[in-house]
Amino acid sequence: MLAEVAGVRVDTRHWINGQRVASSATFDSVSPIDGSVIAQVSRGGQTEADAAVAAAKAAFRGWADLGPEGRAPLLFRLADLVEENIEELAQLETRDNGSLLRSHRRGVMPRVAMNIRYFADYALNRLHHPVFETRGHENHVSWDPSGVTAIITPWNAPLMLATWRVGPALAAGDTVVLKPPEWAPLTASYFADLTAEAGLPEGVFNVVQGLGPEAGAPLTLNSDVARICFTGSVPTAKVIARNAAENLIPCSFELGGKSPTVILDDADLDLAVDLAVEQYDNAGQVCLAGTRLLVQEGIADAFAERFAARAAAIRQGDPRDEDTQIGPNIHLAHIERVQGFVDRAREAGATVVYGGDVNSEIGTHYFRPTLIRDASPGSEILTDEVFGPVLTMQTFTTDAEGLALANGTEYGLAACVVTGSRQRAEEFCRDLVAGTIWVNCFFVRDLGAPFGGSRKSGVGREGGVWSFDFYADVKNTVYAPDGWKV
Repeated sequence: MLAEVAGVRVDTRHWINGQRVASSATFDSVSPIDGSVIAQVSRGGQTEADAAVAAAKAAFRGWADLGPEGRAPLLFRLADLVEENIEELAQLETRDNGSLLRSHRRGVMPRVAMNIRYFADYALNRLHHPVFETRGHENHVSWDPSGVTAIITPWNAPLMLATWRVGPALAAGDTVVLKPPEWAPLTASYFADLTAEAGLPEGVFNVVQGLGPEAGAPLTLNSDVARICFTGSVPTAKVIARNAAENLIPCSFELGGKSPTVILDDADLDLAVDLAVEQYDNAGQVCLAGTRLLVQEGIADAFAERFAARAAAIRQGDPRDEDTQIGPNIHLAHIERVQGFVDRAREAGATVVYGGDVNSEIGTHYFRPTLIRDASPGSEILTDEVFGPVLTMQTFTTDAEGLALANGTEYGLAACVVTGSRQRAEEFCRDLVAGTIWVNCFFVRDLGAPFGGSRKSGVGREGGVWSFDFYADVKNTVYAPDGWKV
């Protein structure tokens, strides 16, 4: 099946063993920009998942045996092709998931290429094989490819988050089966054609489209899968973990967040407001967003006044418009979920300072930027991930109280701290539970840094050598000091 979306032709069948494979059933890809159906996509299940894993397993030995030196040129070519197709990928994904076109052009799609190129280069030039001595014996540490990696990705940045796993997996020598999100499946299909054009051997990279567990569950239960990567919700991760346990398959999970933005009373207020407004990015559909604004009492009123003025000026609209700052949310079912959180918070006595509903003047998928105050401690709106443009604000008196509020959820994915004192920042961050903490900044990422969440925000760390620790079997070979005949 071929679809033309935003002037881009994309084949929406599965990609298995270097071939397009159709299913008898299909599902609709619906654009959140206007609610229109933009493509029919093959709806896979057990048969397609098993075929993709079998193809990846058959291709594994040849891909692994190429070594970093043989894989890197192909992956570098793939990264080049992504860069040559940034406009097509940007247009396609904006239409498919509603994120800002300018962000896709300038940041997200260039990051896709970087995810591929960085890890290929890391495996080739920076993955050092340590040698150390024990009682005269030599220990040689190596990273051996592990096998077939199954990757299940979300809809908020589908291609970038897929290649965050695909890049190191392929660079490590694994073969890949990707299950894209059904709410934003199209760029994965387009990317599959780029892998073929780059010269990746048949079966090294596969895409199985489908609805939720229909295609995902067979992947996680397949005993020929060596690694499972998932980005999404905690309940789904628990199901995947139970499935993986049947075959003791290692899992890497990047899950939900309820991250704090902590603003101490010596903070630069202009900077604090700038960083707080950034938490509305991508219509609040960012796992790392610091949606809980925790403001020290001495500056709370001044901050709230400035922040409300800035939030009121946010331009919401068509994500293809260069001036738009916030686009639509992904799906009507998700809109209902976000609205439910806000309605229950209001019913429980919290104050909706602004927003709180859909901007129907624009369309059905555009939830207004929202701020909620006066929520009861421990209430749902303060503890559960909304994943929409909904922020809460609380105040605290002492740094210790602020730290307790910041750590007061089951999550630990990220945090943002705003302060004018380096010493105060270091003291505060020491006991702050989060996989990533930004001090006086937000969303600064380095692919060499460890990334992952604490508590219910995830399992494991990726990035740099941590990725290869996961996608490879780390091996130590010990050589005796003598006894050689030759």
